[in-house]
Amino acid sequence: MIISHIKELNGNQQWLLQSNEEHSKNVAILAERFASKFGFGQIGKLLGLLHDKGKEQEAFQNHIKSSSGYNSTLKDVRVEHAYVGALLSRKQFPQFDNIIGPEIYGHHSGLHDYNEYEEVLNRDIPSDVDDSPIDVKFQIPSGMKNIKEASDCHNLIRVLFSCLVDADYLDTEAFMNKRNSVQRGIADKLVSLKPLLDDFLFKLKKNAKDTPVNRIRNQVQQRCLEMSSHDTGFYSLTVPTGGGKTLSSLVWAINHAIVHNKERVIIAIPYTSIITQTAAILRSIFGDKNVLEHHSNVDFDSIRDKELSEQLRLATENWDYPIVVTTNVQLFESMFSNRPKDCRKLHNITNSIVILDEVQTLPLQYLQPIIDSLKSYNRLFSTSVLLTTASLPALNDDFITNSIKLKGINNLIEIIPEDFELHKKLKRVELHFNYEKSSHDEIAQKLEIENRVLCIVNTRKHAQAIFNRLSHDGLSYHLSRMMCSAHIKKTIDEIKHALKETSNKKIIVVATQLIEAGVDIDFPIVYRQEAGLDSVLQAAGRCNREGNLEIGHTTVFSLGSNPPGMISNATSALKNMLNVEDWFAPKTMIDYFHQLYVRTDDFDKHKLSSYLYDPSSICFKTASQNFKLIEDNGVSIIVNYEDSSQLVEQLRKEGVSYSLMRKLGQFSVTVTQSDFDKLNNAGFIEEIIEGIYYIPDAKQYDNKVGLTLNNHWLDELLIK
Repeated sequence: MIISHIKELNGNQQWLLQSNEEHSKNVAILAERFASKFGFGQIGKLLGLLHDKGKEQEAFQNHIKSSSGYNSTLKDVRVEHAYVGALLSRKQFPQFDNIIGPEIYGHHSGLHDYNEYEEVLNRDIPSDVDDSPIDVKFQIPSGMKNIKEASDCHNLIRVLFSCLVDADYLDTEAFMNKRNSVQRGIADKLVSLKPLLDDFLFKLKKNAKDTPVNRIRNQVQQRCLEMSSHDTGFYSLTVPTGGGKTLSSLVWAINHAIVHNKERVIIAIPYTSIITQTAAILRSIFGDKNVLEHHSNVDFDSIRDKELSEQLRLATENWDYPIVVTTNVQLFESMFSNRPKDCRKLHNITNSIVILDEVQTLPLQYLQPIIDSLKSYNRLFSTSVLLTTASLPALNDDFITNSIKLKGINNLIEIIPEDFELHKKLKRVELHFNYEKSSHDEIAQKLEIENRVLCIVNTRKHAQAIFNRLSHDGLSYHLSRMMCSAHIKKTIDEIKHALKETSNKKIIVVATQLIEAGVDIDFPIVYRQEAGLDSVLQAAGRCNREGNLEIGHTTVFSLGSNPPGMISNATSALKNMLNVEDWFAPKTMIDYFHQLYVRTDDFDKHKLSSYLYDPSSICFKTASQNFKLIEDNGVSIIVNYEDSSQLVEQLRKEGVSYSLMRKLGQFSVTVTQSDFDKLNNAGFIEEIIEGIYYIPDAKQYDNKVGLTLNNHWLDELLIK
């Protein structure tokens, strides 16, 4: 027997063997099923049959028997096996080698750059491998007719890679870890969730007051229901803050999915605060077992039902759930990754619906490759895409200047017609602009005059500077990324409670942009440091949010010039807009984004197209290394806040684990390298394990503003 996997039973030298033939057939069946959704079922089958042919080598058989303990007398030498299937695919199916071989060669190590792959193919097929033709009647895949654009090929290979990798992992798991295997696939099908949504909305409307805002929300939901039967494609839902965008998008998505027999709804959100809030709403509608929340701050160990906890953790590996709520980073970095672990979920984006919430936050330097890949997923894999926002960027057409070009989504359908005029009906705020430079002291003084006021600035340093100048007569709060996630969440909860319970007490909040979207707070007065129009309108969405006042007021102010970069370009674009009659009108937003695009150097700054768009020379590995939605240019430090010290002690004793590092992530702050060096040189930083840093001194973390960079020991000496 050619062995693929060996499992020891009960630790007493009883062995269970899986033949390579059985494993390959099982993987072929699964991969064929996955790939059949987009017309490449036969390719999926071939991937499964060929991927482990290299295990037939005698040296590999000796390795697997020795390393498992099945036969320790044999010499254990690690042997490559993945390249063999790639060689066989080129020999037997040369016309499709470029869409079969790379996935087989990379099914353990990841998709490679073309030159690395070509170098491997210069090797010979080992003599002890059966190279007789695979018994498959091969036909040209029906999905080939959909390949039309330069970006299609790399996305197709990546999704086929996903089919193979997930099938391989699932069958291996079924043999090696049956307990985990049976935990999968327990969620309901999407079609069975519609009655739950209908029942929830019926009760919500039944108990809601008949107000103008609620009538508008009902109107938006009804329009989404009407538009849900339209064809698979690109849609936008542009609804001002307070218009019920979250539930309305769900109405469209669930009904669209049922009409077109789609498998899941994937909601990608830029901010974890919105994800947590959205996931909680969805769980209240559909139940815990049908909603997967996937981002770095999820702590599955905190879920009391341990069986459900394990099911959710396993589902993060391949997104086999009817509803997935995740981050833009998880979604797009997976779509551009070359690693098996990241790509494993991609085939479950096919024949599904992707909702991109707050789409205006997509980074301009990656905008073209992101749009191109979304088009490929729509064209090749029947994925519908819904863009939701209060301020839709100009994506529905090509944008061309003398120096740059953005190829947009030419078939983007807006669900809400212009004659709804939602921006007028839901207007609750007046914008005021003051571009004369103000000092931190002057802004602090203006905030002190108000009874309840929110101030949003662009940097952590501005936030601390203004907050430290307040008299703190009443309740004052600071929010920035100098605070760890646990501290931020606690502070937001305190602010919400204070706004609800303390009607007569002065409340001042000074925050960075982290509070700008997805945090349901309501202030009569908002101050916003100059930024792009989309950011200004997001800030205005925190002003008179519930419509309790006839009109709220948001003031845009300046603290002087911004450093070069995105904020500076966005501010310049806004300042260049003259004689604007209605800042909230959709046309104004389109004009703003055109102004911003003119100031953008490149919509593919890292030249991903040069690595990915030529089918004969795709560089998967290099492109993956160049696609980072969040630039990794800081150092993460665990701070001494609440019970983080106990978790650090656990880390010292037990070492690194996935669960423990997730928990510690709630207590970490990311600083620049120069700030890290400053703290390290002062002796505050301790390296617990290589690359994991901790500040044990609790006084270096302030319960109001978070991590402080000043040396508190020197401050205390000066005070004495």
